[in-house]
Amino acid sequence: MKHFLGTDEGLELKIVSRGMPPDGRGEVHFQCPVRQKLRPVQLLDAGKIKRIRGVAYTVRVSPNIANRLVEAAKGILLQYIPDVYIYTDQHKGKQAGKSPGFGLSLVAETMNGSFLAAESASNPPGSGKGPSIAEDVGKEAAMLLLEEVYRGGYVDSNNQGLACLFMALGQTDVSKILTGPLSPYTMSFLRHMKDFLQIMFKLEVQKKNDEEENLQLGTDKVILTCVGIGFTNLSKKVS
Repeated sequence: MKHFLGTDEGLELKIVSRGMPPDGRGEVHFQCPVRQKLRPVQLLDAGKIKRIRGVAYTVRVSPNIANRLVEAAKGILLQYIPDVYIYTDQHKGKQAGKSPGFGLSLVAETMNGSFLAAESASNPPGSGKGPSIAEDVGKEAAMLLLEEVYRGGYVDSNNQGLACLFMALGQTDVSKILTGPLSPYTMSFLRHMKDFLQIMFKLEVQKKNDEEENLQLGTDKVILTCVGIGFTNLSKKVS
């Protein structure tokens, strides 16, 4: 089974086969055009969540497990927002790798085009954690996504470091982005960028006012600001 993700920017993602640890051997093809430089960004208003989409995937297990994942996750997410749709993706034979397993990937999209993602998967065979229950995995994925929504910002906690890297490598202009509380990984990543790129970010806490407190907009947000180093990509397209 193949899945395609196409955009106006020429990005293409093909999930040729899925695999689960420890012997998954999944295969993903990613293709994107060459960019000479990165533009500075001003991403300070993520907007409200408008819909949630997801994929429940299974490999070398009963296809009914995917439906159980969907039902468990939607039982929680529908209490938050009505526009929830989760696809099922079942792989068999060579496209399923050598290890059985299942999982659920969820993405919340905001009015202003930002995405917050979360994922949960079953325990790999031989991990010592015992077999996973589909309903527990589905509920865990839903709660992880709601935690990202509570944290808020333009990117989720897993992609904060990537956003900071793109800002640092951009043109010599000011870039700003709004995120939720910084994860431990992001804080360590900022220290590494100071050591390797000699760039420092300005961090400001955006506290909520009384009106926002009543709206229950989640935690206090962080505004990260930096001036890019003007990195230029010298690579050429592969014929």
